[in-house]
Amino acid sequence: MNHFDPIKQILDNSGVYYLVMVDMNSRYAYLNKKYLQAFDGIHGHLIGQHYSKTMHPDDTEICMRVSQQCFEQPEKMFPATIRKHDGKGGYITTQWEYKAVFDADHSPVGVFCIGNDISEFVATRFNLEQTMKSLSHATLTLEEIAHIQSHVIRKPIANILGLATILETMDTDESLKALVEMISSSAKELDAVIKSVSSKI
Repeated sequence: MNHFDPIKQILDNSGVYYLVMVDMNSRYAYLNKKYLQAFDGIHGHLIGQHYSKTMHPDDTEICMRVSQQCFEQPEKMFPATIRKHDGKGGYITTQWEYKAVFDADHSPVGVFCIGNDISEFVATRFNLEQTMKSLSHATLTLEEIAHIQSHVIRKPIANILGLATILETMDTDESLKALVEMISSSAKELDAVIKSVSSKI
């Protein structure tokens, strides 16, 4: 237990990190000021209460599993991401490191956990993922547009150009020849524009 005291001294007044200790009956035995400020007002006096009171019900299994790992490998710390009640009907996301605590006789007395609020990071990551999905969709849409321009729109233009070429070789009067040349010139110009747009996309 003594090796927990220096950590308490360092983090008792931390403005960034939560520090808690849960005893072997799964009840809060120690809470630093940051944890008290964040959650005591929501749940009432927490010392002596079951640790699950502050968290999303689905996350209690994570706590049990990670705590068991701590006692199986007491020299290590194990991570856990836990959702905590925010007092407004929702949850904040917290990241923790768990470590088993033993007394002078090497008997287990509980688990201490160091954590912090990562809600802002999680929200930023979610927004980034949504942005990437939107960009992927936009890329797909641009690819579809390029395909339509290259194949769907250009097909009738290619047909017009082919017909114009045939008409140009035929023996027709001058007025019809001038009309064919105008059609051919316009079709070529439109074809060049479509190719240019497609290459940019």
